[in-house]
Amino acid sequence: MDTTREEKLITENTPSAPQTFTERIRALFRRRPNVFLQRLLEQATLTVAALDVLLDYMKKPSEKNAQRVHRIEHDADEVRRILIDELNRTFVTPIDRQDIFALSRAIDDVVDYADSTIIEMEVLSVKPNNYLLQMTSLLRDAAEEIRLAMERLENHPAVANEHAAKAKSLENRMEGLYREAVADLFRNAKSVDHVVEMLKLREIYRHMSNAADRGDEAANVIGDIIVKST
Repeated sequence: MDTTREEKLITENTPSAPQTFTERIRALFRRRPNVFLQRLLEQATLTVAALDVLLDYMKKPSEKNAQRVHRIEHDADEVRRILIDELNRTFVTPIDRQDIFALSRAIDDVVDYADSTIIEMEVLSVKPNNYLLQMTSLLRDAAEEIRLAMERLENHPAVANEHAAKAKSLENRMEGLYREAVADLFRNAKSVDHVVEMLKLREIYRHMSNAADRGDEAANVIGDIIVKST
């Protein structure tokens, strides 16, 4: 028998040395990865990706960019389904299970609004304008703050809270921009056709505002988690 092969067989069939008492104790207290935070971070990362593409769409509307957002939305839904399945199969969770569910839902809603915004724009034949471009940029920045908060939540909760606060600040700016856009929209109605276009745009503005509200909700849940864990 080949020497190397013989050594391999001996190694494979020789039971490993039992762990010492100290090693077993260390293994018992070794921190396990928080799978729920990992899933939530995946969701947050996909949300940023979706809003990056939505920003591309607002700059240059195309079927390619629309399909890219649709695909990301499907991927985000799959991650959420996996998270909910893991949540249902876990008896004790490292974070309040209601907070996990609420945070996952809020993050997922932002992706859904990004997708539905494009769908509505295509159905209503609405073209992007400067307000929509600014709104999308603010949404993208807020989503990035949520992602950073999720990335730092476990080991640096104070820093995570700062990012959540920045996300809420961006939501406030978004609401101010939304009101400005609606006021500008209804300022100079000229004809029935113009009014119809105004109503279409107002519907899209509302989609963007709703997305910002869901981002604000995600930031609130992150704050709740931090308060409960400190």
